[in-house]
Amino acid sequence: MGLLSGVVDTDRRVIVLALARMVGALGNSFLIVVLPLYIASDLVDIDALLGTAVGVGAASVTLTEPLLIGVVLSLFGFLNSLSQPFTGRLSDRMGVRRPFVLFGILLLGTASGLYTIADSYWLLVALRAAQGFGAALIIPATVALVNEYAASDADRGGNFGVYNTFRLIGFGFGPVLAGVVVEAGPYDLSPVGLPVVDGFDAAFVVAAAGAYLSFALVYLLVQDAAESSEASDDLSIRVRGEDRLLDPVFALGLATVSMGLCIALYATLQNQVNVRLDQAPVWFGLQFAAVTIANVLLQVPVGQASDRIGRRPFLLAGFVLLAPTTLLQGIVTDPVVMTLVRLGQGVAVAFVFAPSLALAGDLAREGESGTTLSVLTMGFGFGVALGPLASGWLVGFGFVVPFAVGAVLAVVALVGVVTQVEETLGAGDGAADAAAAD
Repeated sequence: MGLLSGVVDTDRRVIVLALARMVGALGNSFLIVVLPLYIASDLVDIDALLGTAVGVGAASVTLTEPLLIGVVLSLFGFLNSLSQPFTGRLSDRMGVRRPFVLFGILLLGTASGLYTIADSYWLLVALRAAQGFGAALIIPATVALVNEYAASDADRGGNFGVYNTFRLIGFGFGPVLAGVVVEAGPYDLSPVGLPVVDGFDAAFVVAAAGAYLSFALVYLLVQDAAESSEASDDLSIRVRGEDRLLDPVFALGLATVSMGLCIALYATLQNQVNVRLDQAPVWFGLQFAAVTIANVLLQVPVGQASDRIGRRPFLLAGFVLLAPTTLLQGIVTDPVVMTLVRLGQGVAVAFVFAPSLALAGDLAREGESGTTLSVLTMGFGFGVALGPLASGWLVGFGFVVPFAVGAVLAVVALVGVVTQVEETLGAGDGAADAAAAD
């Protein structure tokens, strides 16, 4: 089934929620490109921090510009991912999703607007931390809604495919648009009675506007699922499996840490990549977006195919492809080839994303969608947070090193999926009944 026909056949509530998240993701993804450039500019004072040793003895690390950028980018993901089990569990306890989404969007949008007055590094850190917590409110609640909107297991993969497609359209094309907005500045608004606005402030305003538009869409058009299941008394995250070492959802969560790290290694290295490939910042934005472009094209057909064929074949294929496409990013020296490699990595991610969420949804007990699915969203968010920080440090040992480490972790993730994760589509109803009886 094609992308367009798959979207048309999807539950309208999923499409509305996906459109709202697309608008918000576009605004928030601006910051992935803009913040590194902003920190590296003369507008933020980091001179006093550069060269400072942090830590004790052999564990000390010297602060560099890539590492400081990595901290800002990673802080969002760390707070986002580590908070998700708590916000997901709280959402299950309260039996509502929409209020969490709305409050989280407000945090994201307000912090984006406040970047326009942030001229110190530590203020940027504080604002990014607030946005991380805002995202932690949004993500478990939205994926729980998508899961609860599914009429059956046979709809779940398609629902997640459509949701991720629209969300990633915003997330993927935001960086490309951000590069254009920054380069086109400053903007002379004196004809309308406003001051001249530089490219950075214009990008921050667009990010805030995207968040507030997303808030309006959710407030007006999105409602909680009509029938909310009562959460069970036990909302703990299961780690040990019944007949193997790890619970399959937990094992898949660990694997998605590696996946998130692999695709995020690139973010911190914008300046180094542009010099190495002798390219303009717009090229970097395109390369960063290439992962998302592949996901936009494949999420719906892969998600719907996983409803027919199963979840596990796509998971295995995705992690097999993830390792080489990650390693090659540290080797190629041509902008076009780098874009193609990033597209290949995007195919790998598309093969994992929707099927993994559908698998977790198959296994989630009634009233526990937020808690169960947060294991995967937390894992992915943690990997995305760790990636920029790791690459900012590892690149000091050589440009290829961060990507080589990522490729090794992708292989480890593949082994974990092969040995710990079984197919759930055929046994979904039986597993759910058994879980409900526990």
